[in-house]
Amino acid sequence: MAESTTPQASAAALLRRPKLWLVPTILTGLLALLLSLLYMGGIVNPNRDLHDLPIALVNSDTGKPPAGQKQNLGTQVAAAIGADTAGGKAEWRTLTRAQAQEQLDSGKVYGALVIPADFTDSVTALTTTGATQRPVLTVLTNPGKGSLGSSLAAQITTQAAHQVSGTVGRQLTAAVGTRANSTTRLLLADPVNVVTRVGHPIGAHSGLGLTAFYYTLLLVLAGFMGGNVISNGVDTALGYADNEIGPWHTRRPTVPINRTQTLLLKMGMTAGITLVSASLVMLSCVAILDMDASHLPLLWVFSYCAALAVGLGVQAINAAFGGIGQLVSMFVFIVLGLPSSGATVPLQAIPDFYRFLSHFEPMRQLSDGVRAILFFDARGDAGLTRSWIMIAIGTALALLFGFAMTRYYDRKGHERLTPQPA
Repeated sequence: MAESTTPQASAAALLRRPKLWLVPTILTGLLALLLSLLYMGGIVNPNRDLHDLPIALVNSDTGKPPAGQKQNLGTQVAAAIGADTAGGKAEWRTLTRAQAQEQLDSGKVYGALVIPADFTDSVTALTTTGATQRPVLTVLTNPGKGSLGSSLAAQITTQAAHQVSGTVGRQLTAAVGTRANSTTRLLLADPVNVVTRVGHPIGAHSGLGLTAFYYTLLLVLAGFMGGNVISNGVDTALGYADNEIGPWHTRRPTVPINRTQTLLLKMGMTAGITLVSASLVMLSCVAILDMDASHLPLLWVFSYCAALAVGLGVQAINAAFGGIGQLVSMFVFIVLGLPSSGATVPLQAIPDFYRFLSHFEPMRQLSDGVRAILFFDARGDAGLTRSWIMIAIGTALALLFGFAMTRYYDRKGHERLTPQPA
């Protein structure tokens, strides 16, 4: 066979063409800029953006008011703490001990500060001769809400407790005057002992509360990558895209099929293949890596529905936007989803733009459900009910949007049929 006489272009010659550089440079630069701003913008300064972090405040003090005062010290301390929102960072919820535990167990608060029943009695006892035991304030953490969120709540409650200790110490020192010996004065300088305990324990294999985020990320990636692989695979199998592996290049005969039927085929395959991918995600995390998880049947059903909703969304976006659909779906499901998920940084500690996105971005909806199943006994009020509702809405929107666009293209005569090269 005679060799082709068509002149071959060289890389050196093509590199000197400015137009060849223009589009890739602009797109790559914009992507790098947007990714940097969106990802880092959500987590760069949580303390600055922190507003109204819900924390329980429990006053269990049953002691009688000290002489000359109308309220016991626990009531006074609770009122002072509740009035000080730490510069707007905390939303103190005055609750009973049982109510606080209920909100810890349902993930409604990130922590709690508990004033014990004997607080007034133990404080006033410090002014007596030979006082040695310090009154206690208890800080309760909620690691199921994520290590950062629990840590922020613990910082706020611990700081409030130490401020209480300083105020009480100054009052007691003034009350005893010169009657106190050196040991008592030292005790009164910082009279309150602040103890930190876990208010809602989670398992040791829970990544300090981060397994919910990473498991959700795996489900989103399974749906996102699976949807794109299926979409490309179907287009290749039906002859609408070339198949190139290394030096081998093939193109199958083109199958005549309209856009609506193509989307129906892709969504049907997504529903079937997602059974495998969701099962493997759960198998690898729970059975192989020993991730702490309960309610396993529910977790499997939720995992499948979550990944499927993402996969169907990817198919709808690809059908509507064509070649740039993968880029659009990447921004919808991953780029905008990660910083607005609230799974690593609390929603109360991210900028307003991301809090707005969190109302509808898929990753936030899914992470709430996963966290409820893994850490909060699959309670509906811990976010699971809302997550199921948003999965149903997302699936319905994907079906409506995808088939509305393909039917529109079909009616306009925008067929996908392309001539097969010789």
